[in-house]
Amino acid sequence: QVQLVESGGGSAQAGGSLRLSCVRSGYTLNIGCMGWFRQAPGKEREGVASILRGAATYYADSVKGRFTISQDNAKNTVYLQMNSLKPEDTAMYYCAASNYLCGLQYLHYNYWGHGTQVTVSS
Repeated sequence: QVQLVESGGGSAQAGGSLRLSCVRSGYTLNIGCMGWFRQAPGKEREGVASILRGAATYYADSVKGRFTISQDNAKNTVYLQMNSLKPEDTAMYYCAASNYLCGLQYLHYNYWGHGTQVTVSS
């Protein structure tokens, strides 16, 4: 009953910035946590950032100080501002939603978008 659609991916040079957006639709009243995950070819899916009830935030150590997650409830949209991009940030980025637990573990999330590709060149 919850749909998530990501956008904003693309190509950037190292040190550049991108802003990802995730629009929620359907029955979202029970969604307490929104998260961003990423997966590069041959690597496991990893949690990047999450936000609990549009307030408390959680970040992977690898992106702290560079990425910022935020939420606009009026627009049903969660954002991931990515600054100081590194080639290691290259991955497919997925938006996810959880009815229960929050954090950076993908098993906590029960709704997923289809992803948006981010490619960072050196």
